[in-house]
Amino acid sequence: MATVVSPDQRSVRRAVAGSFIGTAIEWYDFFIYGTAAALVLGPQFFPSGSDLAGTLAAFATLAVGFVARPFGGVVMGHFGDRSGRKSMLVVSMLLMGAATVGIGLLPTYATIGVWAPVLLVVLRFVQGIGVGGEWGGAVLMATEHAPRGKAGLYGSAPQMGVPAGVVLANVVFLVCTQSMTEAQFLAWGWRIPFLLSVTLVLLALWIRLGVMESPAFKAAAAEDRIARVPIVEVVTNSWRTVLLAGGTFIATNGIAYVFMVYVLNYGTTELGFSRSTMLTLLIASCPVWMLGMGLSAYLSDLVGRRRVYVTSTVALLVVSAVFFSLVDTGSLPVLLGAMLVLAFVLGCTVGPQSALFAELFPAHLRYSGASLGYQVGAILGGGIAPFMATWLYARFGSTLAISAYFVVVSLVSLLCTVVLLRRPHEAEPAEPEPVEPEPTAVPRPSLLAEAVR
Repeated sequence: MATVVSPDQRSVRRAVAGSFIGTAIEWYDFFIYGTAAALVLGPQFFPSGSDLAGTLAAFATLAVGFVARPFGGVVMGHFGDRSGRKSMLVVSMLLMGAATVGIGLLPTYATIGVWAPVLLVVLRFVQGIGVGGEWGGAVLMATEHAPRGKAGLYGSAPQMGVPAGVVLANVVFLVCTQSMTEAQFLAWGWRIPFLLSVTLVLLALWIRLGVMESPAFKAAAAEDRIARVPIVEVVTNSWRTVLLAGGTFIATNGIAYVFMVYVLNYGTTELGFSRSTMLTLLIASCPVWMLGMGLSAYLSDLVGRRRVYVTSTVALLVVSAVFFSLVDTGSLPVLLGAMLVLAFVLGCTVGPQSALFAELFPAHLRYSGASLGYQVGAILGGGIAPFMATWLYARFGSTLAISAYFVVVSLVSLLCTVVLLRRPHEAEPAEPEPVEPEPTAVPRPSLLAEAVR
């Protein structure tokens, strides 16, 4: 006999699927920029000067997206805590899709001169705003729909969307580079991954529009616990928690972006591997990355977030310290092994993050608090890491400098993890008991009303 799935179970499954697929597509949009920055954007938009200067400039515009992310987190966190998670996930998807397609249509420096890099920076900023509001909403829709005791596992779904987005972005780039000549790719082929975003965004919007609002937000609204200005309450009462939460993420995010972006450039320019080889290696490592996420998230529900977080961060410190020593052997099997191990450890460090960040803040401040903590770590981590790796290698002529950078940020994250998870917090669990339907709906302020205020 077929298993009967209740409407509530279907709603939970759609919420989790929507978090995964939507996050994967948003990060596809965000990551194709990183891949393009490593492979092509320098000569297209910053042609004057040396190759190094062009690469540094392209990676600097990569950082612009990270600078914009807190703005997206603050604005969408405000409305997400005031009017609901679902609407902000739709807004973030539209912003990201429009900016990504805009980059794909943007004339290069040879066509419009200095306006090309200016417009590129503007569109990258809009991308950052979109993805800044994405993470908080996606993880809350997953964790707040989760059955009690499974917030870690369910919260890993949007986290898995990140490497899934990496795979999708790099598969598309790999197909483009293999199906055309280098001259064609540089002339127009690099635009195809950006323009494909239209189809993917429409798919994600269809899924997200069918998701029910989260039970935790409904409960907060029913109990009249909606904060007037959530971000002010978070910054006033929980700023230490926000900073420490961000600190736990610096190493994971920074090392991940060097892994996803800088290593592509380093492998092609310094080690002599082809673009397709480096893209294939990165694609092969992503399923292992997702495995680490799922395993650590599951274990965090069983043995606790602290034990999994601390153990994973220590492992990241050790593995990242020797990563470039293995890469520099120039051996393809050794390079593949190093990338697989680092990918798994990165997955372990980020698997329980959704549930942990959600549990640090009460439901009526959770979107703002979790988003702000995440984006603080993203700016200080991935926002500057590819630039720092490029500059350190150029300055010292050795990847030992990059390895030292990895060790420093890993120690910072380890310290923040230990301090944060020793501090008590008063947030309720991310997965509350189901809320009984109210006889009458509790009115919530509309987005237009919020904007007028």
